[in-house]
Amino acid sequence: MTVQQPSAVRLSNYDAVQSIPEVWAIAAQRFGNVLAVHDPHSKPEVKLTYAELYQQMQQFAAGLQALGIQPSSDPIPPRVALFADNSPRWLIADQGVMQAGAADVVRSGQADAEELLFILGNSEAIALIVEDLATLNKLREGLPNLPLQFVVLLSDEAVSPDEMPKVLSFPQVMALGDRHSLQPAQHTRETLATLMYTSGTGGTPKGVMLSHGNLVSQVTACPEIVVPQAGERVLSILPIWHSYERSFEYFIFSNGCTQIYTNIRHVKKDLKDFQPHYMVGVPRLWESIYEGIQKQLRDQPASRQKLVKFFLETSHEYVLARRLFQKLDLERLTPSAVERLGALLRMIPRWIVHRLGDRIVYQKIRAGTGGSIKFVVSGGGSIAQHLEDFFEIVGVDILGGYGLTETSPITNVRRPWRNVRGADGETLRDTEIAIVDPETRQPLPPGKQGLVMIRGPQVMQGYFNNPEATAKAIDRDGWFNSGDLGMVTSANDLVITGRAKDTIVLTNGENIEPQPIEDACLRSPYIDQIMLVGQDQKVLGALIVPNVEALEKWSEEQQLPSLNLESKPVQDLIRNELNRLVKDRSSYRPDDRIGPFRLISEPFTIENGLLTQTLKIRRNVVMERYQGMISEMFV
Repeated sequence: MTVQQPSAVRLSNYDAVQSIPEVWAIAAQRFGNVLAVHDPHSKPEVKLTYAELYQQMQQFAAGLQALGIQPSSDPIPPRVALFADNSPRWLIADQGVMQAGAADVVRSGQADAEELLFILGNSEAIALIVEDLATLNKLREGLPNLPLQFVVLLSDEAVSPDEMPKVLSFPQVMALGDRHSLQPAQHTRETLATLMYTSGTGGTPKGVMLSHGNLVSQVTACPEIVVPQAGERVLSILPIWHSYERSFEYFIFSNGCTQIYTNIRHVKKDLKDFQPHYMVGVPRLWESIYEGIQKQLRDQPASRQKLVKFFLETSHEYVLARRLFQKLDLERLTPSAVERLGALLRMIPRWIVHRLGDRIVYQKIRAGTGGSIKFVVSGGGSIAQHLEDFFEIVGVDILGGYGLTETSPITNVRRPWRNVRGADGETLRDTEIAIVDPETRQPLPPGKQGLVMIRGPQVMQGYFNNPEATAKAIDRDGWFNSGDLGMVTSANDLVITGRAKDTIVLTNGENIEPQPIEDACLRSPYIDQIMLVGQDQKVLGALIVPNVEALEKWSEEQQLPSLNLESKPVQDLIRNELNRLVKDRSSYRPDDRIGPFRLISEPFTIENGLLTQTLKIRRNVVMERYQGMISEMFV
């Protein structure tokens, strides 16, 4: 791994390209015989070099053109939906669509049928590529009303020739492509490359329009942070239809890395077997690995546990002192000479114990992750401080970052040479961050919390066929409203402190829009008001103002001596109501489940400041008022 120092400006091999397909063309030429993708869990196992992968992309593109997809000079080319999950064939389809002259519309094949059909209709897709026959069957009832010219399965499953619209298997499309010449598509950086759907505040998905220039900006900016070497291994576990994983993959492929596909079931074994150099994930993944390590440590004899605890505690003191000495302590980024000297004096005696702990304990922990990791990248939510501390102690560098689907997604990332834990790093090349007052939109100085605004080459073109939402998100000067609260330190590190918008991001990276779930729960006669919480937690939680009158009546019917909100009967009643109403939603998914909840007697009102004048819950104020209760819920 080559680390690019901050004072240098590195030109990417791809600075002049206009589109993502051009990136692949250059990569295939540079790394032709290097192994590009390895899927050890598919049947049969798949291994493709860069030359082989690119050839299959072109062949698939030619097959799509034979089916009617033609190159267009329109900045918004025809759309082809791609509803599938991680595999080499996803990459082939993705780049096949772009090389054929279209833009793809991506989502998981596991998503709810209603959501997928909405995306198909809203995107005005003229063709559909799906994971397999089961995914197609899930959507069949809604397809006759859509202008689809054909459907492609990424599987080898046989289909009837009489299907309407026409359905072809992956081998059939490849066979078509083998018999047709590919007509080159002329994309510019302004040409739409993909639509990636994200939920709106009402739960209705919005199509984020990302151009080729948006995606290429990620490929060309990241070499200023790190330059992976050809043949270095990357373990892929996140969904490729997430912007985060997708842009990272384009970047590592532009540098000739070998991507190995894994999943939750196999990831711990694959870490050991394939010894990756890099990996991206969400906080829940690092938490799962941490919990697995802790379980192994708890299984050790008591004397061993005591020794490990001693090493970890001493090493923790060492890394905290080292952060201060290296000016990487978020609370004290500009320590005085005296403070640094004090930190150095604390480091020296603890360094010996830390090195001994590394030899006896930490090396074995790193071996459990393959022993070759140079760094991992964490996004999709804030990573807990105890995880940051632990992985720093054992010698696994985590680079945190920030971004949204609307920003392709990376805007900020911590550098290997300046890894300030708790922050989200400095901006990428040509990217601007402004912190403004949420009400007046006036700029705020460093250290002051406000609304995070973003401007740069990665900011989306807008929301597809939704000019009103686009105008709300991007102002006339090109500033994108992130909906997040944060501040910028005196050293230009972005620190996200909360969310101005309602979206809750769980530790598995899933985005939850609370309003539709809250609306469903309010159907209960026993729930008067409810606010979901759970930012950076495993599950959702809820603060509930109960309908005391209805509960008292219920209590009498149950012949309870008196109404006690903390009693088991009342708690069980509310639990059953939450489970029933949430699961009864047509768009229910497991992540919508509400875990811990608390009943509070004081209602949200305008008078106590918990409601706006338009009777909307002031979520930030409620969070502040009940912070202790919320923290206790997730202990």
